Amino acid sequence: MPLKIGAGDVGHIHDHAKETYPEECAGALVGMDTGEMKVVVDVWRAENTHEDERSRRFLIEPLKIKEFEERAQERDMDVLGFYHSHPDHPAEPSEYDREHAWPYYSYVIASVGADNVEDMRSWVLKDDRSGYDEEPIVG
Repeated sequence: MPLKIGAGDVGHIHDHAKETYPEECAGALVGMDTGEMKVVVDVWRAENTHEDERSRRFLIEPLKIKEFEERAQERDMDVLGFYHSHPDHPAEPSEYDREHAWPYYSYVIASVGADNVEDMRSWVLKDDRSGYDEEPIVG
């Protein structure tokens, strides 16, 4: 199922990734699932609270995720997934990412270098948690 993200929200993700470089950024994708497409209406930043290796790991506190879910529901929307950056690494999920992901959610990864975001791709964890399927991003 495609993930629709408008140019403004793509820009917000890119800005967040560049601002936090060389550490990973993280945030939530909020919007609606139409059954044919996940439509992102907003992206909400989160603090990367991983205790170490923030250049290779991210953590969004569970209470922050709960807060995102409640805020989204107040607006008749859902958390559709999460975004994070990979400083100086490809926009592909790591083993750490797979171990901490949940099926259904979209995981947008922005590959960021010292000067710019090089690539951005979205992934959905398979139901058996064995790996990911790439999800097309449409504007």
